[in-house]
Amino acid sequence: MMRQGDLVQTTSGMAPGRVQANLAILPRDLAFDFLLFCQRNPRPCPLLEVVESGEVEPRDFAPGADLRSDAPLYRVYEHGELTAEVTDLGEFWRDDLVSFLLGCSFSFETALIKAGMEMRHMTCDTTVPMFITNIPTSSAGVFSGPMVVSMRPIAQEQIVRAVQVTSRFPAVHGAPVHIGDPTAIGISDIYAPDFGEPVEFKDGEVPVFWACGVTPQAVAMSAKPPLMITHAPGHMFITDKMDEDLAVI
Repeated sequence: MMRQGDLVQTTSGMAPGRVQANLAILPRDLAFDFLLFCQRNPRPCPLLEVVESGEVEPRDFAPGADLRSDAPLYRVYEHGELTAEVTDLGEFWRDDLVSFLLGCSFSFETALIKAGMEMRHMTCDTTVPMFITNIPTSSAGVFSGPMVVSMRPIAQEQIVRAVQVTSRFPAVHGAPVHIGDPTAIGISDIYAPDFGEPVEFKDGEVPVFWACGVTPQAVAMSAKPPLMITHAPGHMFITDKMDEDLAVI
């Protein structure tokens, strides 16, 4: 359905139990710098698979898939500016493009739900709120910029369990990077996310922040590479792998 352009929506809660991935696509001459950036920043950019230049099939995580069409929505950045949002990359594809699949926190949401936690953005059918923080990333070549985080309200008494559950999934961001006061990480208004949509808090809930794979988009706006293609926030590439395939005991 995504390949045909018939399913254009956020993928949170879709295909429960399957690993979802962030997508970053860059020209070959920038690929090493970005690979190094991912290695230096494994929390926001946990690398799952690299697809060689010109190829479109992630043979390890989704054999038979086509990265040009099989995510619901893509963003095209040129020199740091968002210039297009499309459901198919056919007109933008080049043989020198290298694709990176990065872990996504949507992949551990099934485990959080099984542990009795509500994912408010799923209840409200909205895109998870994401924020650009004041947490710096480690630069690599032309790539530098702030970390982006996703936020979920968690009841105070469930926070320890949320940390335990997500710590089992380091390949998809792992444990939270911050709990509580959003101003401590540079977020002035918890109801005004930079990406996604705001969610309400219930009594006794605390904002919990996880590193987010939208970080490359913030980096693209900062580093201004000539071309960078990503998924649209919340519109992930769904793989064949199971969440538990990436879990640690």
